[in-house]
Amino acid sequence: MDFNMKKLASDAGIFFTRAVQFTEEKFGQAEKTELDAHFESLLARADSTKNWTEKILRQTEVLLQPNPSARVEEFLYEKLDRKVPSRVTNGELLAQYMAEAASELGPATPYGKTLIKVAEAEKRLGAAERDFIHTASINFLTPLRNFLEGDWKTISKERRLLQNRRLDLDASKARLKKAKAAEAKATLWNDEVDKAEQELRVAQTEFDRQAEVTRLLLEGISSTHVNHLRCLHEFVESQTTYYAQCYRHMLDLQKQLGRFPGTFVGTTEPASPPLSSTSPTTAAATMPMGPSMADLAPPGEAALRLEEVAPPASGTRKARVLYDYEAADSSELALLADELITVYSLPGMDPDWLIGERGNKKGKVPVTYLELLS
Repeated sequence: MDFNMKKLASDAGIFFTRAVQFTEEKFGQAEKTELDAHFESLLARADSTKNWTEKILRQTEVLLQPNPSARVEEFLYEKLDRKVPSRVTNGELLAQYMAEAASELGPATPYGKTLIKVAEAEKRLGAAERDFIHTASINFLTPLRNFLEGDWKTISKERRLLQNRRLDLDASKARLKKAKAAEAKATLWNDEVDKAEQELRVAQTEFDRQAEVTRLLLEGISSTHVNHLRCLHEFVESQTTYYAQCYRHMLDLQKQLGRFPGTFVGTTEPASPPLSSTSPTTAAATMPMGPSMADLAPPGEAALRLEEVAPPASGTRKARVLYDYEAADSSELALLADELITVYSLPGMDPDWLIGERGNKKGKVPVTYLELLS
């Protein structure tokens, strides 16, 4: 009991001495030991690394999970060391609603068929998003958190110890200075000077030892940057993979929707991006020309008059079909992937379309579904 009381009293005395020293320094009434320029530079770089790591971590969390309530829930699960429950992504939820709407509104109708196709694509997008979030969390967020909750806490602890050792050192210097001033007035203070000098030597040793420990930890920030650089590369790779998957899913969906009549009514965008090096406009411009579109009959008679259109005298070109295409009406020609057809253009035609012939069948075909052969 007596030992514990003495230790408490000693700790209280040390704390009080440090508080006095700190306060006097703030008011300019006491000298302060300054760290060297290199050490100060290491401290500044460490603080900057910590601050920017926090900002990047928080904003990446927002990117991966925009819902603040969901982020708070995930944070609580992590603090409780419990597995975060699987959460449905927004794309998967949209896919569910679209599939249910198609079932109720009629899956055999053009709208219902399109809803089902889009729902399937949204489901795949949601799954890709889930994989991206999982990969980014492991390869990027976790290392950043480990630095803030591990290495940085250790650095902060050692910096606090260094601050205390510096306060002890400066307090010892102040006591020695006072002892020497008193010694100049009376010889009775020799013991006090010796005691103050001994305390200063101990304080200086403790400070130097702690400064070296802290310096080594601060120099380790360079290794932290190397590790974060590697994690950043992995984050970019996972993000690239995610967006590439999204692009492929949407390209597949675009090709599928191109086979549904009226899917893109009112838009001038092609059903899918051209895969050949020749643009639709250039391809149409270089195609042999037949009779003008003005010579064709009204819509109701389009199929009949198209059959009567003869190939242009200047010749035709062969084209390979890239994707299946379902004709929207009798003026169009249905296509099968990899088949060869004869194509040519008519004056006044939309540059995104050509006239295609296969055997005794003839009709309009989209340029973006073709590879024009020389």
